[in-house]
Amino acid sequence: MSHIELRDLDDDDLDAVFEMMRDPEGIAMAAFTASDPDDRPAFDAWIGRQRSNPDVLLQVVTENGGFAGTAAAFTIDGDREVSFWIAPHARGRGIATAAMRQLVSREPARPLFARAAAHNVGSITVLTRLGFTEVSRNVDYAPGLGREVEEIVFTLVPTLE
Repeated sequence: MSHIELRDLDDDDLDAVFEMMRDPEGIAMAAFTASDPDDRPAFDAWIGRQRSNPDVLLQVVTENGGFAGTAAAFTIDGDREVSFWIAPHARGRGIATAAMRQLVSREPARPLFARAAAHNVGSITVLTRLGFTEVSRNVDYAPGLGREVEEIVFTLVPTLE
């Protein structure tokens, strides 16, 4: 059984995150990615902005202490959103679900939002397992695929206590 944890991102993680976000299969699934995933200076600038923004919670997903991906919470247009990216070697084994369950439990804001490309069955499965429900769909240009892609917006609403 794997032990999944979230921890703060540190400088030693940057190469692994950059390599993970260059994976062609991951880019195809995520779709809404950097326009040039091989541009390290652009990545460094982007991650630097994320790390310096007090509103962004950027976490590393670990499996048995080793790098397995990232998970984040951030605010866009007043809405709190969550996101995740799992490294190729860690996909399809429940790591994303376990990591996102931890992130969602730490993030008090509700409603909480998430987005996934409509063809990204894995991410949709993770979100629906955690109680997220579809609230809308839109079509937008996806740099990772170089074309317009349907995106689903999900929400996790407050529970009645």
